[in-house]
Amino acid sequence: PAGRHHADVILLNHTRSTWSTDGAPSPDGPLLDKAGHSPLPLVTLPGLLRLAPLLGTRLVRASFWRAHEEVLTAGNALYTAYALPLLADRVACSDQLALDARTQRAATLPPPVADGPEGRVEPYVAAYRLLEPGPATAPLRRTLYDLMTEDWLHIIAREQRGNDRGFFLAAAEAARACKPEGHRAPEGVDGVRQKLLEAGSYERYLRLAEFNDRRRHWRSLARKQKRALGAKVRARRGRAARKAPLDPDLAVFTAYWNRGVTCNPGAIATKLAEIAPHIKPVWVSGRARVPLLPPGTEHVVPGTPRYQEAMARATYLVNNVNFPTGWVKRPGQFHLQTHHGTPLKRMGLDQMPYPAAAHGLDFRQLLRRIDKWDYSLTSNRHSTLMWRHAYPSGYTELEHGYPRNDVYYTAGPDLVRAVRTRLGIAPGVRAVLYAPTHRDYESEWHPRLDLARLTERLGPDTVLLVRGHYFYSSSPSELAGLRATRRVLDVSAYEPVEELALAADALVTDYSSIMFDYAHLDRPIVVYADDWEIYQATRGVYFDLMERPPGAVARTEDELTEILAGDAWRDTAARTARAAFRERFCAFDDGRAAERVVRRVFLGTPDAELPPVLPLAERTPAPTPEEAVSA
Repeated sequence: PAGRHHADVILLNHTRSTWSTDGAPSPDGPLLDKAGHSPLPLVTLPGLLRLAPLLGTRLVRASFWRAHEEVLTAGNALYTAYALPLLADRVACSDQLALDARTQRAATLPPPVADGPEGRVEPYVAAYRLLEPGPATAPLRRTLYDLMTEDWLHIIAREQRGNDRGFFLAAAEAARACKPEGHRAPEGVDGVRQKLLEAGSYERYLRLAEFNDRRRHWRSLARKQKRALGAKVRARRGRAARKAPLDPDLAVFTAYWNRGVTCNPGAIATKLAEIAPHIKPVWVSGRARVPLLPPGTEHVVPGTPRYQEAMARATYLVNNVNFPTGWVKRPGQFHLQTHHGTPLKRMGLDQMPYPAAAHGLDFRQLLRRIDKWDYSLTSNRHSTLMWRHAYPSGYTELEHGYPRNDVYYTAGPDLVRAVRTRLGIAPGVRAVLYAPTHRDYESEWHPRLDLARLTERLGPDTVLLVRGHYFYSSSPSELAGLRATRRVLDVSAYEPVEELALAADALVTDYSSIMFDYAHLDRPIVVYADDWEIYQATRGVYFDLMERPPGAVARTEDELTEILAGDAWRDTAARTARAAFRERFCAFDDGRAAERVVRRVFLGTPDAELPPVLPLAERTPAPTPEEAVSA
């Protein structure tokens, strides 16, 4: 039976397809993600009215439909799509795909019939009248009013304006009748259009439209001329820079699409300063991230003359992703691709069978970028083989290990204690690092756990360090309300992530590559795989993590709580699984990876003369927090 914790209507997601594209994400995803999954009155989030009005994305409680069937079927499909959430006591949202909204080619359809007032005006008016006037419904009436007038104006703009006076006047009459008390028109041209519609001023609307058409034309022309001039200037500067000789002591570094000094490139640059100080590193940084660079970091900003000169004259170029396709590689330049993790999920060309993962990727352009690699760095044999398949080209594979992981063997107790002190973690408190990965089917990150309940059940001697994926760095954190407890710490912006690993007694992750790095510390790892089958289907994976995990596996929040509250997170079975995982994936990282890379790539040392990789059994990881306290 329906109750206050049940939804009458569940709003679902959809994809959009055409004759030339298949399954493109809809714009509804962010709205659905923002709403979450809990049932709620529509008035608490009126923006949900902006979801595409498709009946195929409404899941309706049978008893609710039967109770309102006469009202719900009193209009066309557009009316019903809006009436369902408006009449519901509570609605819920899900990012589950329920419909592929396919648009056919115009040539395959019968001649279009313009939407008249009866097809596009009256359904909105009828839906609007379902809302009783008053403060309780004011947010919904304002949103629906703006939505309907936007739609009507879009129809008017889309049709041949001179032949659509009747629709304009009908929409104007409806707008005046439905306008909420105290409603304010939007700012700018959209607000002016809405006011003209309300006034029924069709001739003035036409004059405004003609003026805006001319203004857009001249602005577009000015932008094109500006872009053309800028392109000519940049091309001339680029040609001049490429004619200058390469600088044998210049190296360009960047990481994660110009996010700063981090990851494998950062560790290589640090070692470069130690054993090859004659080589000058210059970092590519986005303009907004320049203030976050370490003091004294030599840097260039993409698109500037200094950037063009650096890219054209550097002998060495180091990146953990790819440089722009437009970069013209010169003879004598060396491109080192360091990558940024061991692949569980499909990468590169292996993403082609998975539309959610491959969305927006141009694989021909990707191949052109791969062909510029001279070296591909790996940390284990699995990575070597997967990169070879995902990124086929003629580069040299360097099985030297990941430089960013050197710290897991070189850090001492002082660093472990210092990081925990910086984070406010008291000695004796168990710190669990929760680091989930990105989902291709989600546009915003939400913790997949009830963190408040989890910490309550684990008790005061456990603190959660929660790190969201960097893809979601611009999204507002959901953890703000839990920070005051000091038992859930949002460390999404903390750099470097390796320090968080050193401070943690255990790692909880899903399918993130951090598990492969954390395994070097030989500390407990728990896999929380609540959506493993969905992840496999949408992203694709290289092996079955459930069959060969690095430790205990939880499929539900209750299972995870039981594992962490008991001893299963670190018992004999967990240690056995971790040992097998380390044998497979911790082959080349021994604390000297950065040195091997610098000597091989920058100093030309033959492979036979590089520091040999220390066998796994002979390595000593950094001390645990417990060991650091007593050291």
